[in-house]
Amino acid sequence: MNPYVRDRINRKLETLSDERLYQVLDFVEFLEARYAEKPAPVINVFQRFTDGVEDTLRAGGLAVGTVSEAMGFLSKAMGVLNDVAQTTRTVATDVVSTARTVADQIGAPPPAGAGATAGPPAATPSAPVPPSSPSTAPSTPPTPAAAGSVTP
Repeated sequence: MNPYVRDRINRKLETLSDERLYQVLDFVEFLEARYAEKPAPVINVFQRFTDGVEDTLRAGGLAVGTVSEAMGFLSKAMGVLNDVAQTTRTVATDVVSTARTVADQIGAPPPAGAGATAGPPAATPSAPVPPSSPSTAPSTPPTPAAAGSVTP
């Protein structure tokens, strides 16, 4: 949209009453439905709800002042809901980040000098883990049950 035309329209709209502004809105929606060259921008669910309530109140024949006052209250409520939604997103992001950090710490190899601790489990329980060096090889061969095979 041309910013100069938008600013000029806004200056003209500021001089009109709420009743006339609703007439302008109706005309703009008519023009959009008939001549729009591109799709309207996608609006969030809160804005769609607010627009629906406003259209319903206007269709019910309420006075413009009453509709404007109700929309002011609804706008404040939507602001609160948007803040709650943003806070929920932030908390969810923090929880996921913390869970990833903990998962990385649990899956990490033990620090050097931590003593003899068991390493992470093998990828498949039926396959024996080969020793990494001759000094760490077990002194006795694994039993068939330990290797995951079934004895007849």
